[in-house]
Amino acid sequence: MHTQIMSLNVGPQHPSTHGVLRLVVDMDGEYVVKVTPHMGYLHTGFEKTFENRTYQQGVTYAPRTDYLHSFGHELAYVLSVEKLLQADVPERATTVRVILHELGRIHSHLVFVGTGLLDLGALTPFFYAFREKEALQDLFEAVCGYRMNQGYFRVGGLYRDIPDGWPARVEKFLDQMERGVTEYSTLFAQNPIFLDRAKGVGVIPPEVAIDLGLTGPNLRASGVPLDHRKDNPYCGYESYDFNVITSTDGDSLARFNMRLLEFGESIKIVRQALRRLKPGPVKDPNRKISLPPRHELETSMEAVIHHFKLVTEGFHPPTGEVYVPVESARGEVGYYIVSDGGSMPYRVKIRAPSFVNLQALEYACVGAQFADLITILATIDPVLGDVDR
Repeated sequence: MHTQIMSLNVGPQHPSTHGVLRLVVDMDGEYVVKVTPHMGYLHTGFEKTFENRTYQQGVTYAPRTDYLHSFGHELAYVLSVEKLLQADVPERATTVRVILHELGRIHSHLVFVGTGLLDLGALTPFFYAFREKEALQDLFEAVCGYRMNQGYFRVGGLYRDIPDGWPARVEKFLDQMERGVTEYSTLFAQNPIFLDRAKGVGVIPPEVAIDLGLTGPNLRASGVPLDHRKDNPYCGYESYDFNVITSTDGDSLARFNMRLLEFGESIKIVRQALRRLKPGPVKDPNRKISLPPRHELETSMEAVIHHFKLVTEGFHPPTGEVYVPVESARGEVGYYIVSDGGSMPYRVKIRAPSFVNLQALEYACVGAQFADLITILATIDPVLGDVDR
């Protein structure tokens, strides 16, 4: 019997792609034979914008590259610039970075759980996940005044110190989060409808995951235990006690469970970091890198000169190139920066995990039914925060 291949547009308005992606899906009846992603609907040109701003001004753009785990992009960017400068980051600033980096991971995974299941038709988990998400954004707002796109890190440290009483608020949130994870598991992690839709669907073997360049939970769900916090430690992660969660199933259920289990590891890391918080400075003391304290501007001409030069021109890293990877909620985030000795980067290239993870979509979907495509996309990356950059 002769069948005709039918092409369907999925997106960019389709709710499962959240506006940033269009899929052209070739169907043979109910079965997918080909998937072609089309990106660029929200392309922002951040990489070229970085090249026309001073290094410190780039901190404004890094978090907007991924609005869910914005601290991951901020951290990757400032670590790369600091490596160029050989900056001296105070211990307190590094510890606060670890706390916010992990809270940002929790924030991203909450949206993953909530919107991913929403795409599958489960409305209730969305409200449960966003309850914790809102509490988490209250913590972000207390630190820097913004609930999203914080821009709180600085080359050499932090914008300012954390407010009094903030660590206690974080501890209270972690208790709430632990109860929330138990509720998520009760609600849907063992739901038979969800299990039927996710188990054995969209299997990606480990060798294929490596060939496709997958990182983060998607790679670990296929049994490859790569985590840059362990394999290429930064911010002192080698001294923290936590586990790298893996699975050998490689299916949609495993990818979903990765995020659910990683909540507990992030909570464990944040609790350790809170115990390590000690009073101290939060900026590199080098006045060629960090702005002087405001009160010094009233009495010191040297402070005024440093402030003027840094604000109007910025610092000049030595000529060279650098790349520092960090473990974001979606996988490896890195900023490749080339310096020509000027006050602005000569070249910036962002290694964004969502962009790479999309390569797995066609492999995982071919041979599946159309409804499975939504499940697979929802468990690979339902929000695709840093696809267009």
